[in-house]
Amino acid sequence: MRVPEKWLREWVDPRVDTEGLCERLTLLGLEVDGVEGAAPTFSDVVIGEIVAVEAHPQADRLQVCRVSDGSEEFRVVCAAPNALAGLRVPFARVGASLPGGRIRQATLRGVESDGMLCSARDLGIARQHEGLLELPADAPLGEDLRRYGGFDESVIELELTPNRGDCLSIRGIAREVAAAWRLQPNVPAIEPVPATRDDAFAVWLAQPEACPRYVGRVLRDVDTSAATPIWMAERLQRAGIRPLSAVVDVTNYVMLELGQPMHAFDLRRLKEGLFVRWSRPGERLALLDGRSVDLDDDTLVIADASGPIALAGIMGGESTAVDEGTRDVFLESACFMPAVMAGRARRYACHTDSSHRFERGVDPALQAVAVERATGLILQICGGQPGPTHDSSESDALPQRPAIGLRRNRLERLLGYRPPDGEIEEILRRLGLTVTPVESGWTAVPPSWRYDLSIEADLIEEVARVWGYNRVQRTHGARVPRVAGETESHRSVEALRDLLVARDYREVITYSFVDPALQQRIDPDTEPLPLTNPIASDMSVMRTGLWPGLLQTLRHNLTRQQERVRIFELGRGFQPHRSSGLEQDVVAGLVAGPVLPEQWGNPERAADFFDLKGDVEALVGRDARQRLEFVAAQHPALHPGQSARVNLDGQPAGWVGVLHPRLQAELELGIAPVLFELALRPLLEVELPAYRPVSRYPSIRRDLALVVDADLPAGELLRSVRQAAGEDLQDAFIFDVYRGKGVDSGRKSVALGLILQGLSRTLTESEVEGVTRVVLDLLEQRHGATLRE
Repeated sequence: MRVPEKWLREWVDPRVDTEGLCERLTLLGLEVDGVEGAAPTFSDVVIGEIVAVEAHPQADRLQVCRVSDGSEEFRVVCAAPNALAGLRVPFARVGASLPGGRIRQATLRGVESDGMLCSARDLGIARQHEGLLELPADAPLGEDLRRYGGFDESVIELELTPNRGDCLSIRGIAREVAAAWRLQPNVPAIEPVPATRDDAFAVWLAQPEACPRYVGRVLRDVDTSAATPIWMAERLQRAGIRPLSAVVDVTNYVMLELGQPMHAFDLRRLKEGLFVRWSRPGERLALLDGRSVDLDDDTLVIADASGPIALAGIMGGESTAVDEGTRDVFLESACFMPAVMAGRARRYACHTDSSHRFERGVDPALQAVAVERATGLILQICGGQPGPTHDSSESDALPQRPAIGLRRNRLERLLGYRPPDGEIEEILRRLGLTVTPVESGWTAVPPSWRYDLSIEADLIEEVARVWGYNRVQRTHGARVPRVAGETESHRSVEALRDLLVARDYREVITYSFVDPALQQRIDPDTEPLPLTNPIASDMSVMRTGLWPGLLQTLRHNLTRQQERVRIFELGRGFQPHRSSGLEQDVVAGLVAGPVLPEQWGNPERAADFFDLKGDVEALVGRDARQRLEFVAAQHPALHPGQSARVNLDGQPAGWVGVLHPRLQAELELGIAPVLFELALRPLLEVELPAYRPVSRYPSIRRDLALVVDADLPAGELLRSVRQAAGEDLQDAFIFDVYRGKGVDSGRKSVALGLILQGLSRTLTESEVEGVTRVVLDLLEQRHGATLRE
């Protein structure tokens, strides 16, 4: 929201400088994003009048103008098409300074020029221009243009939060400033404009739950070709709205001043009456911006007998637009409910100032006032004859503001302090609430314009921000905080973070909203949850896992010459098909590029599947061999031959593997990353440390070379060994795998190492041979294993 400072100070002037005003606005929660001048620096530009115009003797496109500044006349060569005798325009005399440079005496095609007549672009107050900037006929000659046009004022840029739609107007911000400085706003006198005709236009509210109030008024014999006053045009431009025509500019001015969006229809193009209703199947609407849209059946429209003529609260239709030929106007001022407006403007790619306000909530008591204000301004600028104001409303459907209780002890408990009771009451009343003292505190009824006040915590926030966060006294806690205990069998999330950081990962945080196309490529078997009101088309579904965000982060880094990427994220995936709950906490990681930073002592090697497998084992901890199992399986996002399902404690817990080459090509990744994703909860559960006796007796090793099927997983082989060997087996591991000469096709030779050791005695040779025979028998029976010759 852009706020011209002088306009705001006409409503309420707290007698502080711009810096002090901006500081207090920020403390009130209306964050000041920046302050800029209303116009770039220019000097010695005055109001001049073109006395006479003659053709240039040597150039067809140039004219020689005699210009008066009220005390003397000057000769100026000008190329503007609207340079006409009697016109008052900005005149930069020799020596004047403009954004484009200093004005000097010049000779143009043989004729001396004593200055320059200026357009809005020459002065830096507009990007486009259609000739000289035309000033009112009563503009005082010789007056300094900066002083006359108020170009020295500041424009304050506010970054408003979505819940403060009531501050999207000068009136709304003035309320806040007045409450902060204990002032009364200087509200302009808006008197009802009496009707001079009996003309009216019928309106029917077919959907009062979506539009509970619609105020309209007929204005006849309006001169729509009248020029917008410069003061109004300047205020609109400084607030970020381009002036278009007098009637449209008035509706925009009222929106900025009071916060009520309005629209003007060409009355002669309306048929029989207006209906506020839902759109119907197959209906289409040509909008003011030249586009035609197909309407969904849950879109609120304004329609007449011919069909839709406007997207309610968003944009009018081309067929009923006010233009220079319009003489009769129908003004509308409505209350459209925020829940109905949410997401509609984005759906039709049509975000406007009106939709921005209606989505956040417009005061349902403001419509008639806005019509009176707009009527008065149009009659002042364009003339005309007004009919009576027609208010169509359904009182039962209008938003209600129930009373909210505020307890003294609750306020003090949340804030840590409590202003005096009198101050609390006064703050709430200054904000427009109706306050009633009760034994425990107060009850307060919010004003009609405050959609954001609904619970006790909202009132506590209001007291805190108006009282002033900078006035809070430092206090010490009255209670000793209790730290919740954690069992040794539970590991903290911070410990997992520290472990991954120690392994050279960096944590990232990505959006839970992702591109539906990317989500479908990664997890085509799951239908993601769509967002009802997405912030962008490429962020319109909820992620089912963390890989979409990690891959986008990788792509972002690779395009910025970061060839080594090691990142992880702790977050939530959203999977509608899960029976145990929609949300699942997971940890995911991605590695791409060299496994180690570049150095002289180690040859460069790209990180592979086994590097990431080692990181997953480190996440599980010292019990990884007993708890973890990697099972070869296929995932749509992973390379068919380099992916595995991760089982933890016998239950599926996630995946690890290399990105699928198809996905790598679609995402335009120069290197193939390796990824993992694991359910978080099982990783936090660890085995309690327990004493295990250490044997004093020597260990014995037996090596077995077994021939097994080539597709037999090593983990399955080791599990069978541990099951058969019994309690004397201290360790079992694979130290060699061989395929080739001497081994049949489809088979492989696996070399196993078995470490046997007794706790109470030295194992005898016969005991070792017995264990070895039991192992061989089980492997032969279960896996068809044979000893290699």
